[in-house]
Amino acid sequence: MQRGGSGTRAGTGSRTDSDRAAPAVRVLGGALLAFHLSLVSWLMLRPLSVPWVYSANVRPLATIDRILLTDPVAGSRTIGTELLLLAPLGVLLPLLAGRLDASALGSFTRTVFCGAAVSFGIECWQTQVPGRVFDVDTVILNAVGVAVAHLLVVPGTRSRLRRRRTTRHRVPRDLAPAPAATPVAAPPRPGSQDVLAVRAPAISYEVAAHLHRGM
Repeated sequence: MQRGGSGTRAGTGSRTDSDRAAPAVRVLGGALLAFHLSLVSWLMLRPLSVPWVYSANVRPLATIDRILLTDPVAGSRTIGTELLLLAPLGVLLPLLAGRLDASALGSFTRTVFCGAAVSFGIECWQTQVPGRVFDVDTVILNAVGVAVAHLLVVPGTRSRLRRRRTTRHRVPRDLAPAPAATPVAAPPRPGSQDVLAVRAPAISYEVAAHLHRGM
């Protein structure tokens, strides 16, 4: 029983190891994530020297409506910038986790939630920075950018990596062990005991018939 239990645990451990990406890939993901967050923090938490700023916005889509009505071109550029600001998190967070067999819905939900939490934290921190205010529309646009980047990259990449892993562990037919051949008994050699044993009943029958005719 103890041996079977250890085998089960070993099998579970091997499945867990194969479910995760290589440690080097996860380290790379962590390094890129740290670099990206440092860059975002430097861009979004710098003090701005402006004569005045809008008041904090806690009403969804209010800022988006305002900038699009004021200047559609500049407003579209601002919206695109906010979408791209945290979009790399949609790829870097799953890369840091390194799970190939994660649920698509669960991975998407966790990634978008983490991206929105990071954006919300930055916006709250901006209230202490001169020239910056909290804007809920920025959180919405950042979260949408994370979601779009995740959907465009992560599911397809995981699917290709799973197929490659399955192909690598599959044994080719030409390398598979051939079935063992059934041994075939060789015919008895002339003069051997097997031949004598087969001929003995026939010889005894001939002797008995000759004695019967003599009587």
